[in-house]
Amino acid sequence: MSFYTSLNGLKNAQTELSVIANNLANAETTGFKKSRVNFADIVSSSAATNPKLVKGIGSTVLSIDQNFSLGPVQQTGAALDLAIDGEGFFTKVSPITGKTFYTRNGNFSLDGAGFITDSVGSRLQILPVDAAGAVTSLTPQDAAIPLTNGAGSDFVGVTVNTDGSLIASYADGTTQSVGKVALAAFVAPTGLLQLGNQDWGSTGISGPASYNQPGAARFGNIRSGSLEQSNVDIAEEMVGLITAQRYFQANAKAIDTATQLSQTIVNLRT
Repeated sequence: MSFYTSLNGLKNAQTELSVIANNLANAETTGFKKSRVNFADIVSSSAATNPKLVKGIGSTVLSIDQNFSLGPVQQTGAALDLAIDGEGFFTKVSPITGKTFYTRNGNFSLDGAGFITDSVGSRLQILPVDAAGAVTSLTPQDAAIPLTNGAGSDFVGVTVNTDGSLIASYADGTTQSVGKVALAAFVAPTGLLQLGNQDWGSTGISGPASYNQPGAARFGNIRSGSLEQSNVDIAEEMVGLITAQRYFQANAKAIDTATQLSQTIVNLRT
């Protein structure tokens, strides 16, 4: 039994080492959120067992939780590099599959058709506004910049205000409000499914997304010309790495000790 108990410990230590290694590998990944392993003990008992004689038989991985605390913000100067100063996620939709993604990585750019997209072509979602710039619906839509205005003047640039307003500028000196960046929130963000490329997907655990404009309710404001960096603390992860290594070594030593005891019993002579 001690072999399997310690084997569980070894597997758990390997899981923790893998999580820490992933955190360290993404210490410079824009918008990355670190994870943490939670363990739970396993006991062997029944209703008829004396509670004073309940024996532990190892541990198991209870969950791998994501930490959505804010990371440091780095200024880039690019108008479509966006960071959220508070809670919320950017929403993107793939024009190919129609699948919706959520991210804290605000590294966007303008494609040839006037859509604001990420590095793989998924389109940023915005909320429609009226002529005065007020939001008219909380149903997100693709962020599309008209390449010419009503007078036929060519598009020359775009700016993003702290309230998420996308303002397009044209060659004749006029401007046009295109919409406001749509931010998504979840009842349980730790239940979001990691999809890679700093993207998450909603699940039954996270609940569906609720949308609103930046600065509303619990949503943060938008910082244009900035990107949120990884929230990984390298010093903290290195301490965790040492702890996980000791955890692994201790369980390996327990297996070695159990092996020696078994060998001693086998070698007993009458």
